[in-house]
Amino acid sequence: MHPVLETLKHRFPDAVLAVHEDQVRGELSSQVSAERLLEVAAFLHDDRQCAFDHITDVCSADYPDDVERFEVIYHLLSLPHGHRIRLKARLPEENPTIASVTGIWKGANFMEREVYDLMGITFSGHPDLRRILMPEDYDEGYPLRKDFPAEGRGW
Repeated sequence: MHPVLETLKHRFPDAVLAVHEDQVRGELSSQVSAERLLEVAAFLHDDRQCAFDHITDVCSADYPDDVERFEVIYHLLSLPHGHRIRLKARLPEENPTIASVTGIWKGANFMEREVYDLMGITFSGHPDLRRILMPEDYDEGYPLRKDFPAEGRGW
């Protein structure tokens, strides 16, 4: 197992729900508890052995048949070590809220706004959480959710 994944499992035994290493591509993934995401993210950023100093993407997935319908996915890069990791956290449909990582990576600002705008996931503590792609007065739902009509709402 990759040392970063071993460190995460050892340091956060109840926050890290699963880890995966793709041996062919060398990709690392970790499923973490949404409540502890900020703590795990801060560790990955601050720890010298990890040093994930760059966030390359924040995106989301919709699994409408699951109890925890939404998944927020963070793609991180360690420039000093040349490692990448994907952090995933699941959220329920009723109140899809997760802590913002903008205090750790300022580059997450617009990415979190996009996920909020198109999927309806709220990032608590975000400095300016408002629409970024859709019009400010758009109230027809969230276009990337699987229950959004493929042909649109009709204007």
